Amino acid sequence: MKVDNSTGKRSFLHRSIQADLVITGGGLSGVCCAITAAREGCSVILVQDRPVLGGNASSEVRLWILGATSHMGNNNRWAREGGVIDEILVENTYRNPEGNPVIFDMILLDKVMAEPNITLLLNTAVYQVEKKNETTIAAVKAFCSQNQTEYTLSAPLFCDASGDGVVGFLAGAAFRMGAESSEEFGEKFAPDKEYGELLGHTLYFYSKDTGRPVHFIPPAFALKDITKIPRFKTFNAQEFGCKLWWIEYGGRLDTVHDTEQIKWELWKVIYGVWDYIKNSGNFPEAANLTLEWVGTIPGKRESRRFEGDYMMRQQDIVEQRMHEDAVAYGGWSIDLHPADGVFSEKPGCNQWHSKGIYQIPFRSLYSRNISNLFLGGRLISASHVAFGSTRVMATAAYATQAVGMAAALCKEHNQLPADIAKNKLMQALQQRLLRSGQYIPGLSLQNSSDLVQKATITASSELVLTELPESNFLKPLQLSVAQMVPLAAGRVEPFVFHARASEATSLQVELRISSREGNHTPDITVDTITLPIQPGRNCLQVKFDAVMEKAAYAFITFIKNPLVELHYSRKRVTGLLSVFNTINKAVSNYGKQTPPEDIGMDAFEFWCPQRRPEGHNIAFKYPAGLDSFKALNIRNGVDRPVNTPNAWVADWKDTAPQLTISWPKPQSIGCIDLFFDTDYDHPMESVLMQHPETAMPFCVRSYRIKDDAGNIIITRTGNYQTRNKITFATPVTTSRLIIEVEHPTEEVPAAVFAVRCYE
Repeated sequence: MKVDNSTGKRSFLHRSIQADLVITGGGLSGVCCAITAAREGCSVILVQDRPVLGGNASSEVRLWILGATSHMGNNNRWAREGGVIDEILVENTYRNPEGNPVIFDMILLDKVMAEPNITLLLNTAVYQVEKKNETTIAAVKAFCSQNQTEYTLSAPLFCDASGDGVVGFLAGAAFRMGAESSEEFGEKFAPDKEYGELLGHTLYFYSKDTGRPVHFIPPAFALKDITKIPRFKTFNAQEFGCKLWWIEYGGRLDTVHDTEQIKWELWKVIYGVWDYIKNSGNFPEAANLTLEWVGTIPGKRESRRFEGDYMMRQQDIVEQRMHEDAVAYGGWSIDLHPADGVFSEKPGCNQWHSKGIYQIPFRSLYSRNISNLFLGGRLISASHVAFGSTRVMATAAYATQAVGMAAALCKEHNQLPADIAKNKLMQALQQRLLRSGQYIPGLSLQNSSDLVQKATITASSELVLTELPESNFLKPLQLSVAQMVPLAAGRVEPFVFHARASEATSLQVELRISSREGNHTPDITVDTITLPIQPGRNCLQVKFDAVMEKAAYAFITFIKNPLVELHYSRKRVTGLLSVFNTINKAVSNYGKQTPPEDIGMDAFEFWCPQRRPEGHNIAFKYPAGLDSFKALNIRNGVDRPVNTPNAWVADWKDTAPQLTISWPKPQSIGCIDLFFDTDYDHPMESVLMQHPETAMPFCVRSYRIKDDAGNIIITRTGNYQTRNKITFATPVTTSRLIIEVEHPTEEVPAAVFAVRCYE
């Protein structure tokens, strides 16, 4: 027994920890930054003021993770973020397809704890910054309420991914709060005072069917007059969780210091809404529902934004401006909300999309006046308007992965963040990110250390697609639909499709392409033909008078005609998609974007895929053959479909698909990197929404690798991840690698995006 009868002043236990990088904020951005830096050899301290990781994605808030894919509701094809955030989302989809937020907490903790270079401090809040000089942070002080321990955390580099920017604020980093005027950056979408300059907070709630009637007695503080919420008539008993994102408040207040006040107002609204659903008599279907969970931590959208050497703006997003220091990308709409939130008469959001994804520059990821401070998450250097897009979790995490990689370069070369942007290390940063699986629009991996670059590559087969065979099912043209196909430069050869009709009609077919390389918005109509349709089966000879100037995706577009049914195929192939001119109200997609003339946004149509099990390809024949699936694609430095599939795809008829990589003389191989197709077009929302598969249908599940003597050096079964990094304890010496893969299913041929070998 310990007895201490002293009456003097005591102090809490104190610990000092040093590392290469201190990250404040254990949301998705801080987690991805920490894992990236740790894997690159940095010692990392990850400080999180909550008991779990994930921030807005955690079980404490329960918002789904989204980024450029935007619920598959925009034209950003194959746009799910890569690298660590991809690894996490793929893992969650495999382990947790039901979207249980508690399981997602576990997955994040598991990923972080697997990294020996990370020291994780949960329930630990940073409250003070110590500075070496005016522009340099020396340490941060933090306190853990659970173990009553004070920490001094020292490092040469710091990353603030705390959302509100606690380290940046305390350190004196330049920041902004509220909206810029339209004149400052020439942003036509900048809001006025009446609309409001800040996005508010949201609290979510879950309901549960108990199988028997449940009564609800509201608390005294619950909102009594439901008509104060203009959208009260849209409530229903089925929607819950982040589907009620528009229960928002606080945009007229200080979204840092008034957070507790905002939380109480949101509690009033939620319990008032539930009282209305349970007790108004308008929802008899809610009789057996109980309120299973109500959030206690508000999901914050906006507070401080910090200034870097470059501040992103509306034009960067809409015009998809290129930056020499690009390290990441975004693709969510510019999504602003009225400051009055749930009490506003205006729509809950004002979303406008760009025609494709946009680059995020490294100069926006560090403080312009605190020399050793990286900016991560939603507080990066962006105007209020640009922030409307960069703020979403997958985009924020993707950019902060680049911070983790940059920290490793700073350590290795004894540099500060701004030095990376100003010298030749910028290209080194970009290439290292690409090597890790981080796609950067417009860039490709140029890796001289990759032994595959000087190897001879052959395959047992290469798919030359002359036909997507019919599968005895048809669908009426209730919507206009397009089959995306990768065409080579040159004349477009004839296609053959089959249709059925019960009466004579006509069918308009168009060849469309995108006006910008790398985009997938079919905004240029190259040729239009009209085909007569007779009752019964029709063989459609589709001959366009067109020449492709360069290799790109073409859209064979069938204009809506409910009298016509098209034949579809059950075959699915890496890099092939059907898209529909459809509506997705969740992301303000109404089939066509028609903005007012004075807000600086583009008008265009939305052509989006359907979620599996739908989204079948249209059956067709192309006698000339689509020859875009060659084995040499595995070293072209792009690991996802962009202008072409960028993958080796084996022929369906190949019963034993294999790649052979050979050299004139034996090579010493210490590491092999393989990149498979986990369907970058599937957004993989982390909570609430269920997914049709645990492993993506295009992903090679089983493979083995042999050396030149036929010895098996690695066998893998049950794979579901994009990147498989194989590191040998003792390097393998061989003049040849034979990679044997299995087709995922009879309907999906095996595909590999990349193979890289290193000494």
